[in-house]
Amino acid sequence: MAKSDLIPGVHLWLVLHKASRAVENKARGHIVSLGLCLSDFAVLEVLLHKGEMRVNQLGAKVLLTSGSITTAVQRLEKAGMVSRKPSQNDGRAIKVGLTAKGKRFIAARFEEHAAVMEQVAAPLSPPERQKLLDLLKKWGKSVPQD
Repeated sequence: MAKSDLIPGVHLWLVLHKASRAVENKARGHIVSLGLCLSDFAVLEVLLHKGEMRVNQLGAKVLLTSGSITTAVQRLEKAGMVSRKPSQNDGRAIKVGLTAKGKRFIAARFEEHAAVMEQVAAPLSPPERQKLLDLLKKWGKSVPQD
């Protein structure tokens, strides 16, 4: 590829940004239609797939600050979706886990959400999905962090 044929980095970023926003808007719209906000869905989904964990670990997994994860956990606890208990290994740490109600709730909704996201990804063939995944990982890992 000649230098003049090189697609500018700023154009790649803009296309990625627009595609990401389109997918994000679809995902967000579906999550809201389930009666959840993004942070509550993320907390429930992580607990469903990773099991109970300390509040600070959970916050890091779902990219919420300490105050935001505490608020989300309190909201979900009030709704009967999660429970908090002291860690057996460290009495100062609090572990969060799904209640039976929370597990039933998120398991069903996650299945619905996965189906919606499968429809979003449908235009891409299996090899295209793998190539996209590989390229996005390569690009993301290559960007220096400040």
